[in-house]
Amino acid sequence: MNNLLIISASRLLWLACLIAVLALSTKAQIRVNPTGLNVSTQNPTAAFLTFGNLNNQIPAEATWCGELIPATPAIGLKCNPATIFGVIPARYDRTTKSGSNAYTDIMTLPASVSRRAYQAATGGANSSFFFVRRFVSTVGGPDEFVVVTCRMTGGSAGSPFSLTDVQLGFSGSEKPILFVREGEKLPPINAEITYTGTGRLKGRWEVVLPGEDLPQAKDLLTEATLPIQERDTQRKYTQIERFNIFLPPDGKYTLVGPSPTDLPRRLAGEYLVLLRIEASDDDVTGSNLAAVGAGPGFVNSGAVAGFPLPVLHYFVGPAGSGSASALTTLAPVDNKNFLPTEPIDFAWVDVESGAFYRLEIVDLNDKPLMSAMLPANSGTYRAPSWLRERASGGSLRWRVCALDKEGKQIAESPYRKFGFSPTE
Repeated sequence: MNNLLIISASRLLWLACLIAVLALSTKAQIRVNPTGLNVSTQNPTAAFLTFGNLNNQIPAEATWCGELIPATPAIGLKCNPATIFGVIPARYDRTTKSGSNAYTDIMTLPASVSRRAYQAATGGANSSFFFVRRFVSTVGGPDEFVVVTCRMTGGSAGSPFSLTDVQLGFSGSEKPILFVREGEKLPPINAEITYTGTGRLKGRWEVVLPGEDLPQAKDLLTEATLPIQERDTQRKYTQIERFNIFLPPDGKYTLVGPSPTDLPRRLAGEYLVLLRIEASDDDVTGSNLAAVGAGPGFVNSGAVAGFPLPVLHYFVGPAGSGSASALTTLAPVDNKNFLPTEPIDFAWVDVESGAFYRLEIVDLNDKPLMSAMLPANSGTYRAPSWLRERASGGSLRWRVCALDKEGKQIAESPYRKFGFSPTE
């Protein structure tokens, strides 16, 4: 009997020690807020997450899956490889350091992953699935996996208020870059916005004037996409108009831009029209910093977006522009570096007797990479996406040549250089 009591006491002591170790381990683990959110079954969704309680750890890849398994010898639960729906693309990875021991993350769920999760659910799987972010120790510690539960909903009303696509354009024109002469009026501007959830779309229209420093990648993000410490650091430009509009759970909205008469045209040169979206309250989701040890308070994340907002360009030139024999190129400016998600748009001014225009792109050794023939009055050309791959990260040069009706070259522009910023 005494031996049994000793064995039972030993087991109780072992169990108490195990519980204490597990409690300490749980306390030291990385935490995330929110721990779960609603997502659409057919459409993309974006959400603001905060990971706190980090200790010499940095984020690695993130995965969506239908089932979890123990991550031993790592910490936490990881995806069952047999149920993986997708891995977050590099272009959507927006983990950003926040304070001394936290990271923010914009979880952008592609529609393809939502559909795979929905198909699995219709086949008998659970209606919830998981977003799992792996963290790596910088001091040789074990990897750690952190899980966010994604709950599928039929519509987007219960989803986070997030922007999933924004298209800017001049009404009645398919050109991404416009050229106007002194005294000419610009066409109206519209923004076609696709979103999830519901909330107030707050923000302003701004214009970058000729000679001002151009916006950086961080300046083109919506305010809610940034960590709370960086939201006041975005560069501000000349404000043209403000807006504050309630968006019902319809998923699409056309935002009318400022009046064309309010757009500045006094100075000759390049102007950029910026759509600046401010953070708004979102009752569905947000991020509680205190819950993860990342600071006090609650971070509003309404109108979060996992991509930089597009920019509109227009050029103002003298009234006689285009009548000279010299061919003037407008964009991109010399030594321009394109951001990873930024379209590569070229623009120029037509010359007299120009019937066709040949855009030429070469590498720094004058090896031709591509050319395009365009009719008069085109004025712009958007390069294909494979140009980045063909450039292999190096710098390129471009020019435009004007041809008459017989195909004889009558004018050409000087070469300009451009390149690509590193992938974010």
